[in-house]
Amino acid sequence: MDPLRQSPSPSSSRASSPRTLSCERLGYVGIEAVLDQLKIKAMKMGFEFNIMVVGQSGLGKSTMVNTLFKSKIWKSTMPGLRVPMPQTLQLHSVTHVIEENGVKLKLTVTDTPGFGDQINNDKCWDPILGYINEQYERYLQEEILITRQRHIPDTRVHCCIYFVPPTGHCLRPLDLEFLQRLCRAVNVVPVIARADSLTIEEREAFRHRIQDDLKTHSIEVYPQKSFDEDVNDKILNNKIRERIPFAVVGADREHMVNGRCVLGRKTKWGIIEVENMAHCEFPLLRDLLIRSHLQDLKDITHNVHYENYRIIRLKESHALPQGPGWVNLAPAPPPAPTGTRASPGPAKMCRWAEDNSDEDF
Repeated sequence: MDPLRQSPSPSSSRASSPRTLSCERLGYVGIEAVLDQLKIKAMKMGFEFNIMVVGQSGLGKSTMVNTLFKSKIWKSTMPGLRVPMPQTLQLHSVTHVIEENGVKLKLTVTDTPGFGDQINNDKCWDPILGYINEQYERYLQEEILITRQRHIPDTRVHCCIYFVPPTGHCLRPLDLEFLQRLCRAVNVVPVIARADSLTIEEREAFRHRIQDDLKTHSIEVYPQKSFDEDVNDKILNNKIRERIPFAVVGADREHMVNGRCVLGRKTKWGIIEVENMAHCEFPLLRDLLIRSHLQDLKDITHNVHYENYRIIRLKESHALPQGPGWVNLAPAPPPAPTGTRASPGPAKMCRWAEDNSDEDF
């Protein structure tokens, strides 16, 4: 028998994909204009970015957010009052629209209770993890509607900035316990808060101790090694991983230094410039979150963390609420006995939902 006419093996029942061949063009077509179309559409829709800040009270979380976006995202005083705002007692989110050169960014910042401030810190991470999962649940419930919105509002947390107190020793057991849980649900970027309280030598030693703790306890912070897509990504992310946790200083006031206006903190020894790499590593954090990895943070949130949550919830589909407009995700009933005809309806819809659960991505 001609080997070229052999019947396909059972394992190769799926048709092989056709080869992609390159062809020689005879002239300009205009394919590159697709990039301009995507840019115009993206600028019309704008972008969404949601971050969460976690850490003890007094580590400068609110100031750091203001410094990142050079805006008064969080105010240090109540309107009309000259007293500091009370410490956060529950999770609180604030949303602002920031526009720069025609690009609109809808920024949502979630502040958290002073983590680890209480005498009894047992399960103090539950409200934070509960909030993260609640946003996944909201997105999932919108996604499984039969008639769903063209653009589902995205309130999922894309990045969590974890503020490590500048003790100079190592991570506390509470930090390790929480980070192990947090990294499974969201992208985590740890930073050494108020790094100006450490000398350069103390800062480097503290960084290496934290890196050792993370490695010992298998805590994978962002950017994760397993998600490097190509060689260029790996080279860039390796440089970032060497510097994590970033030693940062926040400031939302400007000062004059050598005739130029800079963001910084004024002390009796001088001015600490937050955008000066000789003083702190704030520029590295800003570049990571905004200038180089913002879209990657969103992609990993959607394709990895949310997908993991979605799979778990679909396996528990019998627990999802059912009502008008909802896809019936209840488990399919056992097959009907031979000779009887299975009634069409919820079971068929459930199987269709399961078979097509991954087609939306």
